[in-house]
Amino acid sequence: MPSRAAAGRGRPCVTGRLDCGGAVPERESEIRVYAIVRSGGRQHKVAVGDIVEVDKISTAKVGDTVELSTLLVVDGDAVTSDPWVLAGIKVQAEVVDHHKGQKIDILRYKNKTGYRRRQGHRQQYTAIKVTEIPAAAK
Repeated sequence: MPSRAAAGRGRPCVTGRLDCGGAVPERESEIRVYAIVRSGGRQHKVAVGDIVEVDKISTAKVGDTVELSTLLVVDGDAVTSDPWVLAGIKVQAEVVDHHKGQKIDILRYKNKTGYRRRQGHRQQYTAIKVTEIPAAAK
């Protein structure tokens, strides 16, 4: 019978640590600034340089800059969640593309009545690239 260490516990993982439970950066240079933003009634976790797919922003053209309202900003160990501070922080992003998502089939069926309806839907999305996350004033 193999020991627990041989079964996966106690072995160093890729980062060289024994405990791989969380995403712990190995060096200070790996700490990323990220923010939770709201767009189209949904929340997205974004960092500078990320390309995020959000619900279509109909007023924006490709190449335009858009501002996203911020719900949370994490800068290393500093977490900013105060609504008064976050009211002045807007994440800047550039519109990269407008496209449609994957087709979804909607089938309605009631047995013994011959009632069948088939409908398709393709959600429209806007791809945005995050260009700037301003730091919270301390």
